[in-house]
Amino acid sequence: MRIIAGHFRGRRLKAPPGPRVRPTSDSLRETLFNVLGGSVEGARVLDAFAGTGALGLEALSRGAREATFVERDAAALRVLEQNIKTCGVEDACVIIRGDFSIVLTRRQAFDLILLDPPYEIEMERIADIVAGAATLVTPHGTVVLEHSRRRPSPEQAGPLRRTRVLTAGDSALSWYAPESAPARLE
Repeated sequence: MRIIAGHFRGRRLKAPPGPRVRPTSDSLRETLFNVLGGSVEGARVLDAFAGTGALGLEALSRGAREATFVERDAAALRVLEQNIKTCGVEDACVIIRGDFSIVLTRRQAFDLILLDPPYEIEMERIADIVAGAATLVTPHGTVVLEHSRRRPSPEQAGPLRRTRVLTAGDSALSWYAPESAPARLE
């Protein structure tokens, strides 16, 4: 696994051993950031269910201002800290140790929220997670959910509406925007 583009292009990232953490593939990350394009520049990013931190670090590599990582697995946290040091971006990163619900209690706003919960999580819980992200995203921000392509993402989650879905292999990416945001092309 490596950083695809930007300032840290080609830097190798580590992953914890075993099946507990499923890092986003290089090709899926490339697709995600190609679609996001220039909207990452200067963004405040939340990488929830961060695992290795590959999504947030890719965002920083492409010009994001700062990244907050949320992870509860101890082995993944150790690797996440190493990956942040590998990229030399400790000053631009915040690590929240714990469940996604912890970040919901904070008064922070993010321009880009990247959600990568375990694929086996119940769809009802997925809808709750996406709806929770609505309390954290800026009015013109974006929420992206990575999920199994076999399990469709919710069309609506709280005040967020799904605006786009892309599939690649066994994975899918679903984009969400606040209902008050201008409509986007599929």
